[in-house]
Formats: sequence, C-alpha cells, structure tokens
Amino acid sequence: MSTKYGARRGNRAAGRPGRPGRAAEAAAVKPVPIDRSHGDPELAVLRQAARVADWPGMEAILRPVRERGDFERLTFLIANVEDLGGDFLLKLPEQLPGDPLALSVAGARHSAWAWEARTGYRATQVSEEQFRVFHERLRVAEEYLYTAVELDPAGAAPWYALCVTSRGLEHGAGITRRRFQAGIKRAPEHVGLHRQMLQQLCAKWGGSHEEMHAFATKTFDAAPPGSGLGELVAQAHLEHWLDLEQGPDDVYIRDAAVLKELHQAAEASVFHPAFAPTSSPYIALNTFAMAFWLADDKETAGRLFERIGDHATKAPWRYRGDPERVFAVARQDCVKKRKK
Repeated sequence: MSTKYGARRGNRAAGRPGRPGRAAEAAAVKPVPIDRSHGDPELAVLRQAARVADWPGMEAILRPVRERGDFERLTFLIANVEDLGGDFLLKLPEQLPGDPLALSVAGARHSAWAWEARTGYRATQVSEEQFRVFHERLRVAEEYLYTAVELDPAGAAPWYALCVTSRGLEHGAGITRRRFQAGIKRAPEHVGLHRQMLQQLCAKWGGSHEEMHAFATKTFDAAPPGSGLGELVAQAHLEHWLDLEQGPDDVYIRDAAVLKELHQAAEASVFHPAFAPTSSPYIALNTFAMAFWLADDKETAGRLFERIGDHATKAPWRYRGDPERVFAVARQDCVKKRKK
C-alpha cells in the first residue's frame, strides 16, 4: 500500500515555527470558512438539489453543461457534490441505469465514499477492514464509470473519476496514464485531468520528483497563454516541498530557480488577461498563493489574496494543517507585508 497519503504536516503549526509570538499570533487569527460552492451560484443550487435528493433539479444544471461539451465545468460541478452524504447519489444507478450523467455522478460519489472509509491517514495507520471497504467501494465506482463511458463515448467526465479510482486501487501509472489520455483526447486542456495525472506521478504515489516536474513543465510549455494548466507548475513545487523534511523544505521552495518558475507560470496563467476558467478560478489562485507565501514572496501572494477574497479552498492549504486557519494566517501575513 502507499505509505504517504494526506497532509504530512497536519500536526504542524500554521505559522512558520521558531519565531517568538508566531504561535500566539496564528491562534488569534479568525479562520476563513471554506465554501464548497466556491462562490459559484450555480454550484450552490446544485449542492442544495443534491441535499434534498432532487435529481431533476441537478439534471437541469448538469445536462446543458454536458450538451455544450464543457467537460472542465462538468467535472468541477460533479466533484463538488460528491462529498454529500446519504443514499441518494449512491443509488442513482438503480433509478437511472441507462443515464451516463447519473452514472458519472454516482461513480464520483462512490469514489469519494471510498476515500471517506480509508481516511486521510498514512497506510500504516489504516486498518485492513478500512482498506477492504475502500477497495470495494472503488470497484463499484469503476463499474458505474465504465458503464457511463460505454453509454457516452464522447464524454470526458468519467475519465477524471477513473484516474482517481486508479490511484486508490493502485493500478499503477501506466493504467492511470491511459485513462488520462482517454480523457484529454475528449478535452485536451482539462485542468482537472492533468491535476490527477500529476498526483499519480508524485513520489507519494510511487512516482518521482523528476517525473512530476517533467510532466508539469511539458504541459505548461504546450499550453496557450491564459490557460489554467500553469497551476501544475505550482502544484508540483508544493508537492516537492511537502515531501521534504522541515528545514530543507523551506530552502527548496525559496530557491531562486523555483521562484522564477512560479513567476513564469503565474504570469502565463492566473495573471494573464485571458485566464477565465469555466470551472472556478479559485483553485489555481489558492495554489499559487500558497506557493508564493511559502517562497516568502509575500508581495505576489498578496496580489493573489486580494483576488481570492474569502474564497479559500481546502487544497493545498491542508498541507500545512487546518486549511481554514492556515489560509487566514497566510493571508494576514501577506496583506500586512503589502501595507508596510
């Protein structure tokens, strides 16, 4: 089993350790609640429909997105209802066995349900029974997702979730890559699919820093100006930072070459006038904000925090501890710096 999953730094203080008064300062900062709707009114309506088991209400939002082929947004919407509990989403295939959209939603929910059973702890802290349930639920998810693929061959949404289940079932990089390629064949600039492939190439999932960075760099170099794919460069550096011990991690993320790459990626993506993802801008903005904050470039991070506002995301802030508090501490740290 994989030995590194979840936030290695979950027990680390949100503020940078070793400075007098830092812990007290961090404790005094009010956490910023994470809104799973990402400030997106349509997603908020979708989540409410899922809560009250209203499939027609969900379909009224999801179906038009699929029909216009906006797979980036479709995946984003589905991924942000998969956390909702209850049997409604799990049992959609019983009611709509021939509907690939319903099967995609159910498959994503079963995948999320599987990760809930596994928890975010390292493999050594997960029981055999938890792993059994984890794998059982992932296999059910794959069954629904592959059926969705058969019913809607042109769709890309199931392939995103199949990349997630592939990693959980430890199919290996080869199978995950084939699923990734099937997805981007249908949606070439799908940021979510690229994000999942990057995770597969991380050292914590059996890959390496070299493979991960090479993938991020190659993807970024081929992306058009304003593409959200620049986020991969920042994500790769955060994953590399996460894999290092305390001390060397700060040295790495503050290296001049790393900071140069972060700036190049940010200028060509989140700071580019053409940056306008149909999913949500906040995932990329939060990723870059954390990377620049850790790199001690608080001026650039502050610019990003101004655009983020209160739209914090769970990832990547959870890599440093409680995401709501870490985000708040980082934002205050950078805003104070900009005001001086």
